[in-house]
Amino acid sequence: MDWALAAAGFGVGCVVGLTGMGGGALMTPILVLFFGVPPLAAVSSDLVASAVMKPVGSAVHIRRGRVDWRLVRWLCLGSVPAAFGGVIVAKALGNSAGVQEVVQIALGVALFLAVIGLLLRAVMRLREQAAEAKGLARKASDDVVPRVKVRPVPTLVLGALGGLVVGMTSVGSGSLIIVALLALYPMLRPNDLVGTDLVQAVPLVAAAALGHILFGDFQFNVTTALLVGSIPGVFLGAQISSRAPGALIRRALSIVLLASGMKLLGASNTFVLVGLFAAIVLASVGWMALRRFYGLTAIPRRTPTPSASPLPGVPATEQPQPASAGVRNG
Repeated sequence: MDWALAAAGFGVGCVVGLTGMGGGALMTPILVLFFGVPPLAAVSSDLVASAVMKPVGSAVHIRRGRVDWRLVRWLCLGSVPAAFGGVIVAKALGNSAGVQEVVQIALGVALFLAVIGLLLRAVMRLREQAAEAKGLARKASDDVVPRVKVRPVPTLVLGALGGLVVGMTSVGSGSLIIVALLALYPMLRPNDLVGTDLVQAVPLVAAAALGHILFGDFQFNVTTALLVGSIPGVFLGAQISSRAPGALIRRALSIVLLASGMKLLGASNTFVLVGLFAAIVLASVGWMALRRFYGLTAIPRRTPTPSASPLPGVPATEQPQPASAGVRNG
């Protein structure tokens, strides 16, 4: 048992439990960059571990009725055979150093796409926040948005492309497909979008994992260490998710994925540092401009703590004051 690897799995599991994302996109580059696992073996072992963890989040959305099963069916018709086929293609190419390099480059590109997906999801949440601030958002009980009209062929193609990427890199079962779903179905309710994406990822990851067990470079000891750490990590992250600064964690996740993608593509340490600094500055300026565009303050303001309800039968001058009031009054 590699306890350092289990600790890494625990950390990634916590991130997945807190944010619902980042499993394959974070664990695979960690295996390659920090533990020296060959890229194909890292993809295989991570996919098998993800196949065990994915159904947990899906069950929650199924119970809440936040899954569009029509979209799930069409996505799976394309993604399941494509994911399995992606493993066979990788196996047919061989296990030489050249193939490992191709897999590593594909993984780096997939990480960049995952960062774009995270940014687009953040923009989607910002639009919802702006709508709520303007009083335009409706309560779930009053939601009368009609069901989206399914587009079978584009959805099937999306599933096939996403399955191929997942089968070869283990990245994209959530972060990439959800962005494409948003582009295909802009009227799909956010909760249904997330629930549908999580559920379709279960058979997709399972098919890719089975393919890697049969034809890939699956390493049982690596997967066991990942599961030993990641399962309690996911549980712990889910327990504290309501109190954790999720937005801050998502930003940190984007930075980690960006740095990992550059390293996998062969960038030097100096280039990675300069690139991260430029990305952080540009993203911060752009985000503040986007908030102003949607009618929000450039920097989020903390919501003031509501004052306590007045005590019945007690005069206003004798009502208890907030602790901060005494500080203001000197």
